[in-house]
Amino acid sequence: MRYSKIRKMDISNGPGVRVSLFVQGCTFNCKGCFNKETHDFNGGKEFTDESINHILDLCENENIEGLSILGGEPLHPKNIEGTTKLAKAFKEKMPNKNLWIWTGYSFDKDLQGKEILNYADVVVDGQFVEELKNPTLEWRGSSNQRVIKVSKE
Repeated sequence: MRYSKIRKMDISNGPGVRVSLFVQGCTFNCKGCFNKETHDFNGGKEFTDESINHILDLCENENIEGLSILGGEPLHPKNIEGTTKLAKAFKEKMPNKNLWIWTGYSFDKDLQGKEILNYADVVVDGQFVEELKNPTLEWRGSSNQRVIKVSKE
C-alpha cells in the first residue's frame, strides 16, 4: 500500500482535531473528486510499519479526538490490508478515540464481513457524485453519501 499524506492536525475530516491518513490509489475516479492526486496507485510514499507507528504517535496527543482514513480508496483490495492493520493497531492502543473511514464502496453491499468494520466507529460510504454535490452537508460531498455509525453488536 502507498499513501499520499498524513495530516497531523486536521479539522475538516471528522469531529474535533484529528490525524488523517490519505491513502494512495483509487479506481472510482469520480468526476469532480477533490483529491485526484491520490488516484494513481504508484504515487505517494510506501506505507510501512514505521508509517503506522508515526500515525499512532501523532494520535496519542491529548488534543487529538481520533483518526480519519481517506483516499484515494482506503478499502480497495490493494489497500484494505494496510488500512485494516492500521485500524486494528489504533483501536488496540487508543480504544477511547474514534476511527472514521471514507470509502466509495457501499456499506451494505460491499463491506459486510470485512474485518476493518470491527475497528471503525463511522464509515462515510458512497462514491462522490458531482451532480449531487452539496457543500452544506457535514462530512460528505454529495447527497448520495451516507454517514454510518458502525454498530459493534
